[in-house]
Amino acid sequence: MNMASVGILLFTLTVIYISAGNAKQAFIKVHCKTENVVQCHQQSLLECVIHTGRDVTDAKILVITWKKEGDEEPLLLFNRGQTKQQKGYSFADPSWNDRNMNVSLLISNTAVEHKGVYTCMVMTDSGDDDSHTYLKVTAKYSVPTIQSIPGKMTLNTDGTLTCESDGGYPKGQLRWFDDHNTEWTGSSKMDVKQTESGLFHLSSKLNLMRGSIFSKYTCVVFNASGGKEDEATFEIPNTPETQEGKGQETEGLGRASKIVAPVVVIGSLIAGLLMALLFYRRRSQQARRHSTAPLMGDHQVVCTNETDVEEGGDKAMDIKWQDNLA
Repeated sequence: MNMASVGILLFTLTVIYISAGNAKQAFIKVHCKTENVVQCHQQSLLECVIHTGRDVTDAKILVITWKKEGDEEPLLLFNRGQTKQQKGYSFADPSWNDRNMNVSLLISNTAVEHKGVYTCMVMTDSGDDDSHTYLKVTAKYSVPTIQSIPGKMTLNTDGTLTCESDGGYPKGQLRWFDDHNTEWTGSSKMDVKQTESGLFHLSSKLNLMRGSIFSKYTCVVFNASGGKEDEATFEIPNTPETQEGKGQETEGLGRASKIVAPVVVIGSLIAGLLMALLFYRRRSQQARRHSTAPLMGDHQVVCTNETDVEEGGDKAMDIKWQDNLA
């Protein structure tokens, strides 16, 4: 056999071997969910399932390897009946065995460091395959808090409002609005710090100048996707802060007015009663004077004395008029 014939034979065997391997590969397919979004401190389920061809009735899993991109050591390794796993990683099915086609990975306590691309590689007695899935980690920001400098701001004083929110991921944003819903974020300065846990702390300062201050400011925290998560509102009093001496003087005047007001009312009532009594007595005296005047005509006046006791013990003459017909 010449060299040309040997070369043709080797090429033919190689093609047959590759074709056989591809045919065997087609019997096994690993399907993983493309993306998983999980909140921090919750469990993460990376779903992966083995699908087999029609000709495969009872495939046996020989090797499973779960790895995270950037890490050399496998997170979970199953090799011919033996399972090794790092702390916090396990099969999603607690009763998993080498005939179970559900090879999903469970992460017990998700942290920011868990985000990334994961690869599941499977070898069976009917073929092998691998697939990738991405884990996206998020964390909700805390309710914002607002503090002012000085502590007691008014509309007539310069000041600074500081808004803070932390514990979120990925990096979010703090935005300012006044009581007319006009945005003032452009006049603020935001500072972002990432903690050791990977979560973010947001801080924003808004400088205010007297004469252009609104009575209410709202600080809103937005997540990385632009969604509103929470807000806080700070109200500034309309009245300026009074000086200590002036405040005490006002307080003293207030107490004095509480005492004087009832006295004035009572005095007015007494004065009114005295004036009414004086007016009544004058009318009575005028009536008596008119009653003692002589009458014209054939009428005869007869005076009779009747003693009547009045207040104070004084005696008075009661003059009665009698008519005598001629």
